[in-house]
Amino acid sequence: MDLLPPPTDAPAGPASGAPGPGRGLRRGVGFRSLKLVTVAMDEALPADPVGAAYGRLANGLTYYVRSNPKPRMRAALSLAVKVGSVVEEEEERGVAHIVEHLAFSATSRYTNHDIVKFLESIGAEFGACQNALTSSDETIYELLVPVDKPGLLSQAISVLAEFSSEVRVSAEDLDKERGAVLEEYRGGRNAAGRMQDSHWTLLFEGSKYAERLPIGTEKVIRTVTHETVKRFYQTWYHLSNMAVFAVGDFPDTQAVVELIKEHFGQKAPPSVPPPVIPEFTVPSHEQPRFSCFVESEAAGSAVVISCKMPAGGIKTVKDYRDSLAESMFHCALNQRLFKISRRKDPPYFSCSSAADALVRPVKAYIMTSSCREKGTVEALESMLLEVARVRLHGFSDREISIVRALMMSEMESAYLERDQMQSTSLRDEFLQHFLREEPIVGIEYEAQLQKTLLPHISSAEVAKFAENFSTASSCVIKVVEPRAHASLEDLKAVVLKVNTLEKEKTIPPWDEEQIPEEIVAQTPEPGNIVDKVEHPGIGATEMVLSNGMRVCYKCTDFLDDQVVFTGFAYGGLSELSEAEYTSCSMGSTIAGEIGTFGYRPSVLMDMLAGKRAEVGTKVGAYMRTFSGDCSPSDLETALQLVYQLFTTNVEPREEEVKIVMQMAEEAIYAQERDPYTAFANRVREINYGNSYFFKPIRISDLKKVDPIRACEYFNNCFKDPSAFTVVIVGKIDPAISLPLILQYLGGIPRVQDAVQPLSRDDLRGLPFKFPATIIREVVRSPMVEAQCFVQLAFPVVLKNTMMTEDIHYVGFLSKLLETRIMQVLRFKYGQIYSVNVAVFLGGNKPSRTGDVRGDISVNFSCDPDISSKLVDFVLEEISYLQAEGPSEEDVSTILEIEQRAHENGLQVYLFTSEKSQENYFWLDRILRSYQSRLFSGDIGSTFQFQEEGRAKVREALTPQTMQSALQRVLPFPCRNQYTVVILMPKSSCWASMKSLLSWSPSGVSRDAKILAGVAGALVLAVSLWRYSRSALRS
Repeated sequence: MDLLPPPTDAPAGPASGAPGPGRGLRRGVGFRSLKLVTVAMDEALPADPVGAAYGRLANGLTYYVRSNPKPRMRAALSLAVKVGSVVEEEEERGVAHIVEHLAFSATSRYTNHDIVKFLESIGAEFGACQNALTSSDETIYELLVPVDKPGLLSQAISVLAEFSSEVRVSAEDLDKERGAVLEEYRGGRNAAGRMQDSHWTLLFEGSKYAERLPIGTEKVIRTVTHETVKRFYQTWYHLSNMAVFAVGDFPDTQAVVELIKEHFGQKAPPSVPPPVIPEFTVPSHEQPRFSCFVESEAAGSAVVISCKMPAGGIKTVKDYRDSLAESMFHCALNQRLFKISRRKDPPYFSCSSAADALVRPVKAYIMTSSCREKGTVEALESMLLEVARVRLHGFSDREISIVRALMMSEMESAYLERDQMQSTSLRDEFLQHFLREEPIVGIEYEAQLQKTLLPHISSAEVAKFAENFSTASSCVIKVVEPRAHASLEDLKAVVLKVNTLEKEKTIPPWDEEQIPEEIVAQTPEPGNIVDKVEHPGIGATEMVLSNGMRVCYKCTDFLDDQVVFTGFAYGGLSELSEAEYTSCSMGSTIAGEIGTFGYRPSVLMDMLAGKRAEVGTKVGAYMRTFSGDCSPSDLETALQLVYQLFTTNVEPREEEVKIVMQMAEEAIYAQERDPYTAFANRVREINYGNSYFFKPIRISDLKKVDPIRACEYFNNCFKDPSAFTVVIVGKIDPAISLPLILQYLGGIPRVQDAVQPLSRDDLRGLPFKFPATIIREVVRSPMVEAQCFVQLAFPVVLKNTMMTEDIHYVGFLSKLLETRIMQVLRFKYGQIYSVNVAVFLGGNKPSRTGDVRGDISVNFSCDPDISSKLVDFVLEEISYLQAEGPSEEDVSTILEIEQRAHENGLQVYLFTSEKSQENYFWLDRILRSYQSRLFSGDIGSTFQFQEEGRAKVREALTPQTMQSALQRVLPFPCRNQYTVVILMPKSSCWASMKSLLSWSPSGVSRDAKILAGVAGALVLAVSLWRYSRSALRS
């Protein structure tokens, strides 16, 4: 059949609340001018990937090459092998993952982790830019390397060629790497790991997948011979099972193809034919499987419903249309689930649904919720009931129109930024084409296709996907509880009850809320500009508005569909007395549930449908901030939200406060169950003093929370516009954006009788005091399975007179320490999996004149029996660096890593979405300039001073200057002043008989005081299995 909608594609007039004539940004012009396509439903989609140089060498290797300018002078490379843990024999369990480790350890050309050292020497940091993952069905090696110097790309491709057939598997290599693999194994034996493994096994019961988790077994890791590992490598690493990928900033793709042929083409295929990769089936089952999993260390109570089905594929236009309808189903269902979670006495704190490709032959619909203790049965009933409601009544036309607008907006954004995609994203698409045969049709055609098909997908078509969530469709239902409350009989009774209600058709339709049409009920009077300064050195313009707010904007062309902004004002939680602290620290959380922008979150969600505009708030120790990310066309909406933030008087309502308190209680109980909590609390107590600011919140503290005072404090934090400086960066057209800024930022009313805004020098500092003596302490916590975590901390004092330089030295030193300690503890002794060196410089208020105090901490997990010895190794290494200094090679590597990070704005935003790094980088740099102690009113000069400081340190960086900085910044000798806290299992007869030790991989940044977003964390603890059990990063 042909599908051609009527030609009604002209832009509609402004919707209610949208910009009027002359005010709308031209975001959608390119997208809206896209012509619709005439397609038949059985028309096949292109089999070959559009936009890539794609082919196969004579030896069987497949290659994908594409030129892409983002990030500049970088290439994202991969080697994929269509083999994972599922092909392992019983005596090989974990060997696929061991091979991946050994690849970075030694090959025919590199030994003793020289591959890691080489890649770091060119700026490709271990972990961030060189990594690998092993899943049930494949192994993938990934590199992100610079290509701005001759030969670098060729060398990097040669590394992948080494991985393909030249990994050296000797007894010595294997023994060196066993410790790191064992530590990774132990890292998965915490509460989350036990829950994940249990669910995975239940989900794939009757299949080999259930018995082949990528990490393998402890016995195999400890005892497997190098002959067994080598045999696995030689059997399965066949070029016909592999593909190499190169996407990056190179002008000639054919030249890259020639490099691939140079390094891979001479590799003759083995004399034996390629192995046939077996197909492992996952049996279906009509009756649901049930599990009540009791985990005493669980982060909370949760429910997981999983329904398996064949993975299928997208081969035709109809398949693509079905995939759109499926996405609409999950999106519409998630909208409902969120609204239910915000009702009075909700059955769960949070709930979400998604489709996941778990293993090669199977995908699953997965719904996960977090709920209060003793609430799993009620949560399960609500989840099943909502899917049954969809099967009976479907979705309303309004719900479908909202979802359609959301998806169309996402596609529009992708289309507008089609020339600005990151190379890693494109590489990952090619990976899926090779591994899953997912079509790559090109963003232009996909946008046309979606624009053609989406308007004609009906509510009935969307609702039919609820059939896949049937309890008769290979369904697995699991509840997780810290203490047993639900029984299997309870779960079965709920399923029977909901099925009966559905059969009797007694489930009522969905009751929709009334949604206001406009965010701002009455348009404010615009402010005006009272002062304006251009800063040509950084391409920014600074304005002071009539209400006292300072606004600095920078126009960029990094991304065509992004504007980011942050506003900050001095004064935060450090100003509070102990009596007020607990109530006020919960102000953001309580206000967020009520609605910081004048509307309940569930209502605002619908009001923002089809718009890309997000605004959030944060109240920290010394500052309060609001931040946003939006499309240029939705800048007005984002600024309206800021206006609402300042003009809304949030008042506590009983039902929202009750939800917040329930979530907070569950979070506190979860922390008390977590063995890590006692360790983290003791670290804070020792290193930062016994102040109320650093103490964890207890249940007794919650009972003292005054919701009225909490909301009052939050309202006062975002009331006075004259206290705020706002920085805006992105695709800004000043002619269109400035009137919006003046209306919604300049229109925020001045506060009558406002108190003089705090300056940085007026702030009250945190009560920070690092111990003057050496402290070594063991914290023992009861554990289901033993864990060991170590933190070694040193005080840092940056003198005001050396601040401009030393602030940069601290960054270089932390990276030096991390690199050298990794080399010692992992590469030399093979006793850890990873190490993190963290810097905290918030011990003093950010004044212009005082010294900066804080600490540098070394964090790692290990075998408890050798934890003290490893601490001594670290102290010995730092002492050596202080006494002898680093090598020239160390300094060169650190300089290269820092420079590469600086070039692409990765220093701070390593964990943000890659496609937004550049705008966020500039946003952060400008904010830092305003917040710098050097700032005296001229942001341009401050920025220049900071750049000069960095350049000065880089030019002066030698082994001698780094040695001097180590002596100046850290205690010298370092053994004179430090703290060590080690988490160990509480002794018991059971523990003494166990040799298996494990730690929690969640890191040292967990803070008992951060209660916002608790529900999402609870869901995450249960749902992580979707990713981590089927893909193991190393």
